[in-house]
Amino acid sequence: MNYNKEGYIKLLSKTFKNENEVLEEIINLQAILELPKGTEVFLSDIHGEYEPFLHVLNNGAGRIRNKIDFSYKDILSLKERNKLATLIYYPEEKLNQIKEKNENTKKWYRDTISRLIEICRMAGGKYTRSKVRKSVPKFKYIMDELLHAPEDVGNKAEYYEAVINSVIELRNCR
Repeated sequence: MNYNKEGYIKLLSKTFKNENEVLEEIINLQAILELPKGTEVFLSDIHGEYEPFLHVLNNGAGRIRNKIDFSYKDILSLKERNKLATLIYYPEEKLNQIKEKNENTKKWYRDTISRLIEICRMAGGKYTRSKVRKSVPKFKYIMDELLHAPEDVGNKAEYYEAVINSVIELRNCR
């Protein structure tokens, strides 16, 4: 094959400023190819079955529940795991129920945020940090900090606790 080296260089120069940027992108793309394959779901013939279709989308075709059970089977009761799953599938509706029952204490928010972060870590493990950050609609950098905190936070424990407490306080989660 006869490659037109100058043609490739001209195309690359439209996107990248220098050779180092090209090499960085090549390294990134090669690494991405080694990530685990994401979950794919194929649905057909839904015939206007909006509610069941929406539920399959919201629960990630059962993958979210698998992650909850894997992480919390020995820690949370079935009822508590069901509540966490429902919160993930239908956040607005479930939060309204929790507020109506006056269950939304600071401790509940702190525990729930920690659990949600753990589930997000598991779900995001198949993707790059950049892709995960782009998929988070709000508080991108706060979420990035929490999702990528080391398991042994050591001398940053107070920092991570302050982040979570600030989220609770500033979002009126009392």
